[in-house]
Parts: sequence; C-alpha cells; structure tokens
Amino acid sequence: MLTCTPTISFLEQPQQLDLRQEMMTLLRQIGPGHMMNTAYDTAWVARLHKLGEPMAEEALDWLREHQLADGSWGAEQPVYHHDRVICTLAAAIALAERGLAEDRVRVERAMKALDKHQTWLHLDPAGETVAFEMLLPTLIAEAKVLRLIPRGGTAMLNDMARTRETKLAKAPGRLISRYTTMAHSTEMVGQDALHLLDIENLQESNGSIGHSPSATAFFTLHVWPEPKALNYLSTNMANGGVPDVAPFDIFEPAWTLWNLALSDRNDYKMLNMCRRHLNFLETSWRVENGVGFAADYSCRDGDDSSLVFEVLGRYGHSTNLSTILQYEEEDHFRCFALESNPSISTNIHVLGALRLAGLPAKHPSIQKILTFLRRQKTVQNYWIDKWHASPYYATAHLIIACAGYYNTLVEDAIEWIVDTQNVDGSWGHYSATAEETAYSLQALAIWRQSGQSVPNSTLKRGTAWLLEHTEPPYPPLWIGKCLYSPTLVVRSAILSALMLNTYTENPLNGTYPELSFSC
Repeated sequence: MLTCTPTISFLEQPQQLDLRQEMMTLLRQIGPGHMMNTAYDTAWVARLHKLGEPMAEEALDWLREHQLADGSWGAEQPVYHHDRVICTLAAAIALAERGLAEDRVRVERAMKALDKHQTWLHLDPAGETVAFEMLLPTLIAEAKVLRLIPRGGTAMLNDMARTRETKLAKAPGRLISRYTTMAHSTEMVGQDALHLLDIENLQESNGSIGHSPSATAFFTLHVWPEPKALNYLSTNMANGGVPDVAPFDIFEPAWTLWNLALSDRNDYKMLNMCRRHLNFLETSWRVENGVGFAADYSCRDGDDSSLVFEVLGRYGHSTNLSTILQYEEEDHFRCFALESNPSISTNIHVLGALRLAGLPAKHPSIQKILTFLRRQKTVQNYWIDKWHASPYYATAHLIIACAGYYNTLVEDAIEWIVDTQNVDGSWGHYSATAEETAYSLQALAIWRQSGQSVPNSTLKRGTAWLLEHTEPPYPPLWIGKCLYSPTLVVRSAILSALMLNTYTENPLNGTYPELSFSC
C-alpha cells in the first residue's frame, strides 16, 4: 500500500446537490450495468422480423423514431463518423429488408448521409469503432444484395475486406468461440463464413453471444433461434431499443468505486454500501487472468483486471500482482489477446495498479509503460485511446496515475487541460460535456493534492459549471461497435469531481472541507 498524505481541497461553492446522498443512491443503483440504447444493435434486433419476432417490430419503430436530421443514425453528439457509418448502414439494411413503402424515403436519406460520413472517417480522433474493419465489409455485401450501394470509398472497402479475411484466419483453431473476443462481433462472419463459428462453444451462460445484442441477434437469425438467446434479447430491450453491451456487471461497479475512491468521501455508511460490490469483484477475480467486463463473460482482459486490482487495493482487499503481470508484452501491456493495436488506457490503468502495489518508478515494468505512453503522446500534449472518443478521459486518468509519482510525463498535459477550458468553465473536445469537465476537474484536483500548482479560478469556474450540468442524458463518448454511454459510470465521475472540489455537509460532524489523499 502507498503512503497517503492528507491535503485540503478548499473551494467553497453554492451547494444545491447533496453529493453524499447522490453517491449513496448511485451505489444502490449499480449492478448489471446501465447503458443507453444504440442504433447499431437495435438494427440487428429489427432484422428478426424474418422470424416473426414481435420484438423486431418494436426495434423497427425505435429506428424510425431515432433517425437523425441528416438521415443518418448514431450519436447525435458528438458527430463521430465511424459511429454514424456503422449505425446508418445497419439501420438502412433493417428497414430495407422489412420492405415497407413508408421506409423508402428513410432509406434514401440514409444512403445520402452514409456517402457523406464515409468520406470523413479520417477526422475521428480515436479512430475506428470496435471491429469496424470487420463489420463494414459484411454489411456492404448485404447492402448490395438489397441494391443499397454506397458511393465512394472503394479502395478503403477493398482494404477492409482483405483485413477481414486475414483476421478471421487468426481465430484459434480457425474457429470462433466464446473464449475469443471475436465472438463479441460474431456478425462479422456474415452468411459466407458461418463455418468459422464453433457453434457448440459460442453462447455464454446467459444465452448471449459475447454479451452483445447485435451478435446474439445475428446468431438467432442465421444460426439457431435458440430460446435462451431470444430471451436474452427481450430481457435487455427497453423502449424498443437495446444497448451495445449487456450485462457489464464488473465494469460498472469497478469504475464507479474507482471514482469514489479518488474523493475519499467514505464514511462508514458509504463503505458499508460499497462492501457488496467489493465482495462481488473479489469473488469474480481469477488469479490466472483477473476479470472481464462482466463476471460471466468468458474473455478476461488487462484493462478491467488492472482497474479492479486497484479498486480492491484501495479498499483494503489484497489480490495477486502476478495476475496483472501476465498481461505484459515486449513493449506494452495488452488488453486482449490478438488485439490489433495496444490500448493506451489499459496501460494507464496497469500503471495505476503497479503503483498501488508499491513498485517504484524505476521498475522495468513501470519503465516499459512510461516509454510506451511517451511514444503515444500527441503533439498537443494529450493522450487519446481506442476505448473513448475524448482525450480528456485517457489524459486525466494518466495524470491521476502519475501525480506525485512521475510528474514529468504529464506536466504538459496539465497545461493543456488548463488552456482548453472553455470561457464558461466547462471542457469538451467536441462540445462542452459534464463527463469531460468531470475528468478535467478530477485530474487537476489530484494534481494539486500532490503538491503542484493549479489556478484557483480554473477549479472554481469548472466546479460551478459542473454543478449546473450534473443530470443525464450524457452524450455517448465511449467506443464499442458504436458510441455508447455507461450512464452510472459517467455520473460517478461527475459526483467524484464535485466531491474533490467542494465543501459538503457531513451528517456526523457538520460542514467540513474535503479531506482527500494523494496516493
């Protein structure tokens, strides 16, 4: 355990929110995972009309209601072109297959929007959405059968088609089972490569394919309308739509508790509410490979494992560091096996785990991560990762991991955060958001706690803005097969940032300044 030095965060703000009560409410709500519906996954469920499934008609209605003004589907804000392309193509196919006259205009508008967003893919700062290069060629082939042929991008699509073939050939044993992350994107095989599916070992215990509604819908449509799979889809449908992932019962409590631990606002009542979540995380932990984003998901990964390791350690639960070290590669730490490119945020979270375990900054594994992250730093002095569309997420988490431990790596990033604050006090890479403002305030507060200088006015203006913008909905900034928002995780970051930067009412001792720890 690291030695922590108490410091005082002294910014007093008009308090309209009972932060402690809000966090306790959040701790009661977290569990299987709360996520917004997504157009991409809902479009796959809509295609089950071929099987006469009633839920398909609900999904089709959801798509009709959620087409955006320019004819596309996906997140309204931010405009992330990979998200718009994959969501729009999937939705257009679903509506075209249904074949209703009322949908023809919708599909025509969709194809025009698709042509536009396809030419702007290079503008997305975090790059492709998950499995984009595998999913798009399959969807394009299906669109052509329906005479929906997007214009342009021929060379790009040909490159993606070759990439798809190369990656499919790398499946262990040349078969895709639940033990490989490919299962999460099973629909990428299309109807031409169903032979690559290890059908007997594909489904998870909850009936899903990779905890993915879209992959599960593909399975029921083209492989087997298995009752547990259909039940999984209907159970996870809300208001006609489905999310990108369900459940994610490790990811949600782990990130929430990590955010709460930063503020150190842990009286005995709150700690008691944390206990069941900590016990669940500890019970789900496997010495050989840690955890995945869900307890029953067959694939474990370095990102969730590192964050859970740190969370358990912060709350006094011991785990074996060898679990984290087994994710070590030659020049970085991996998130998943067979990943195309390393995850920056995974390496940041591994850094946090190794630091908590007491490894000195000179340790070879620490130096490996620092060297990797130094190479990944942008000319603008921030980091951006494949799991999140905003640089404020990865950059803030790295500042927190380095503050008081390896300051030199992130000093320029602190300046970047201060310099990019909007006039009204907010932050946002695309437009102002509570989520990105929270990350910035968390990083600056922890930086100050480590003994470094942060302008009071920056923290005060940011906190004042955030207090006025705490409520959902939150724009989807997280990257899956399309953009999504894990609502309660985002809210926990917002509450954590406010706890770090305001006074609050303590029901035991009256009003007190935030007592926090620079770890």
